[in-house]
Amino acid sequence: MHTPLRISTQTKFIGLKDSGDQMPVYVFSYTVTINNNLEQSAKLKSRYWLITNGDGEKVEVQGEGVVGEQPVIQPNGSYEYTSASMLKTEVGTMEGYYEFELADGNMHREPIPVFNLSKPNSLH
Repeated sequence: MHTPLRISTQTKFIGLKDSGDQMPVYVFSYTVTINNNLEQSAKLKSRYWLITNGDGEKVEVQGEGVVGEQPVIQPNGSYEYTSASMLKTEVGTMEGYYEFELADGNMHREPIPVFNLSKPNSLH
């Protein structure tokens, strides 16, 4: 399937982080690559994430841009960034969407396919 804006992800388990008086949290990094297959530029305006941990608890995160930027991705170009997520469990998932403003002024919402966050050897 040829999508106008193709989104791919890679994840990595970083480690456990002490969160003070609570249980330690599992820290994961994720790298997102966005390929623009449109014939016009696309400015990433906002993001929405639904993060679900292994206990089924859900957290929604939304805001402008990504990692403090609102990149403009040129036709046939790509943009990549790395961010992090923290979970109370050793496995979880992330999914969501990005909203882009296209060069012609139209808005476009591109879904981010669900991907797993998991500590190595925690999924059987």
